Amino acid sequence: MKKVIMKFGGTSVGTGENIRQVANIVTHYSKEYRITVVVSALAGVTNKLLEIACQAKKGDEKLVKTFTDELLQKHKETVTSAITSKVLQEKVNQIIEEIIVELGKVLTGICYVGELTAKSKDYVVSFGERLSAPIVWGTIQDHNLETQCFTGREAGIVTDSNFGEADPLMNFTIHLVRERLGPLLEKGVIPVVTGFIAANQDGVVTTVGRGGSDYTATILGVALSVNEVWIWTDVDGILTTDPKLVSTARLLPQLSYQEAAEMAIFGAKAMHPRALGPVSKENIPVRIRNTFQPENLGTLITKEPISNTEQAVKAVAMIKNVAMLNVNGATMVGAPGSYAKVFDTLGKNNINIMMIATAISEANISVIIKRSMLSRAISNIEIALSERGGLVSEVTAEDDVAVIAVVGAYMKGSLGLASKIFDIVAKKGINIRMIAQGSSESNISFVVKEKDGIEIVKAIHEEFNLDKT
Repeated sequence: MKKVIMKFGGTSVGTGENIRQVANIVTHYSKEYRITVVVSALAGVTNKLLEIACQAKKGDEKLVKTFTDELLQKHKETVTSAITSKVLQEKVNQIIEEIIVELGKVLTGICYVGELTAKSKDYVVSFGERLSAPIVWGTIQDHNLETQCFTGREAGIVTDSNFGEADPLMNFTIHLVRERLGPLLEKGVIPVVTGFIAANQDGVVTTVGRGGSDYTATILGVALSVNEVWIWTDVDGILTTDPKLVSTARLLPQLSYQEAAEMAIFGAKAMHPRALGPVSKENIPVRIRNTFQPENLGTLITKEPISNTEQAVKAVAMIKNVAMLNVNGATMVGAPGSYAKVFDTLGKNNINIMMIATAISEANISVIIKRSMLSRAISNIEIALSERGGLVSEVTAEDDVAVIAVVGAYMKGSLGLASKIFDIVAKKGINIRMIAQGSSESNISFVVKEKDGIEIVKAIHEEFNLDKT
């Protein structure tokens, strides 16, 4: 019998009714697949956990009590609407109550200490999935299927100690997961595993990054040598662009790992950017599907793009809430390590660089970062580089820009493609602020004023006939 990982995101488990739909899907496919289920926290819970963790640091114990009471009530209401059996309801509610008590102790401890470390933050946010998984487990059991519930740590996912963005130790993880989950699958038992959560080699809770349930699913997919990984979400699959920008956006039936990774990085809703790493090495297909329209087969992600198409451009994306940071200095010219100092300063302040462009003169460098990080970036670069021999004469920024990313595996080697894209922009009378293209040539990214972004996306989508089947 074939094996499949089914990951259900926050909206898929957002309400009791939605969780019953999850159980219906699992029940339907259990006749032909050995299934492992991976679940996210209920919609919005992880954000609330992060907020309360930050507030607890200020010592407000009353706020902690109010929060845990509300969280308990929310999950109990979900249990009531998801599970019909009163016996199962009581069993799941007891588990949830115990977890909430533990969460209350953790948050109270943060109140007393007045400190929130990356380690304790991971511990707090892990409670979202720990609370949702028992509800999904109970609902599947309510459908008369044999199932067992695990945290990522209990399932055997072991990572390094990079709290907040931990990486799996794959060889160790594969061994443990096969040992713990493999025999259950052989017996037809359905493991329900918390997404997002893992543990380091000392058993301390870690997380694999926000939205990391996708990553958990692909890690388990590799460990269990499944036939496919299915990411169930609230969209039909990956589209040619954001349908909120272009109403004629079309579902892409198949993409390569490389194309999907590019689109995930540039904000396509459906995949965690790091999730494709494990499965691409083992050539395990991933399918994006809609929980609320399960008859739709969605988007299949495989090693190679569709072979029967010559379409160079597959999709176009617009990334907002970014800023362009420009670092200029005549003394940077020929000064070894000057760029490295810029990158090092940003890295030490946890500011991720999304895009880079530089001139051959070496007198300036431009980077794209998240807009929310702009003030921190400017102040720290000015301080750091002014102390190092006056390398920088000016640091400027533009906070009203957007990145346009054009993606497609067959863009590589397509003569005149970049010229055609930029000609579309020029005909609209719009100025390009910055351009970047990776060596893979599977995407061309450029920066424009945010007010012009939607117009460009529409024009590129139309010019390359992305709305056509």
